[in-house]
Amino acid sequence: MTDAAEPADAPDLLFNQSLEKGLAVLGAFNAQRRTMTIADVAAAAGINKSSAQRMVYTLEQLGYLRKHPQTRRYQLTPAVMKIGFNYLAADTLIDVANPFLAELTKMTTETSCLTEPDQDEMVYVARFVSAHFVPVHMPIGARIPMYCTASGRAYLSALPMPEAQAIVESSQRVAHTMHTRTDVADIMETLRQARQRGYATNCEELFLGDMTIAAPVVSSNGRPLGAIHLVAPTGRWTAEEMEAKLGPALLQCARAISTSVRALG
Repeated sequence: MTDAAEPADAPDLLFNQSLEKGLAVLGAFNAQRRTMTIADVAAAAGINKSSAQRMVYTLEQLGYLRKHPQTRRYQLTPAVMKIGFNYLAADTLIDVANPFLAELTKMTTETSCLTEPDQDEMVYVARFVSAHFVPVHMPIGARIPMYCTASGRAYLSALPMPEAQAIVESSQRVAHTMHTRTDVADIMETLRQARQRGYATNCEELFLGDMTIAAPVVSSNGRPLGAIHLVAPTGRWTAEEMEAKLGPALLQCARAISTSVRALG
């Protein structure tokens, strides 16, 4: 005798809504909302004021939030970074990639980065900065959309095309600059080209003055784990020069990282 199937709309008894609200409160703080009142927190986190007050009080007692004595507004504390740092410390891909990225920056004299996927975004998890001017500062933890960036396209190009297309179609395809590609068919064509060449490019589609070239890091089962990219500012490079001079070194680095990751099992 088998158990009857649960209705599709049955509540998930293991799901902790209080934890969900607490994380929503932490996630509500950002560069545009550096400090907030209880009412601000409630609105930003999408919860009622009573819940916001309980969450903020608890997070303050745990040391993740603090209240300014004069303004009575709340802000994050450095304790929040502990969770993110623990992820970085436990990520073996970062350990494997770091020496290769350091050498890549040394060889090319340009900034090299490792990004990993999170839904329809890529997250910066490692970065070796060039001594030359870089027009856009992207710290560890910064997030960029997949559809209009070289690292995102490199990652998507290593996925099965139907899976990649589903991610592109579900993305909020905003035109960040006059160069941004937002049409699904156009983006999918860039992925097909990236799959053929082994690398993807982005020419001022996210930020003006910023070009990047990226290649996927692939695991032993053929799935992409992330992507590495080189920053090539338009003040120093043309798109053709970027591909011709940076592409070979980038591909060699991506393959070396992928091989080392597979060796770990």
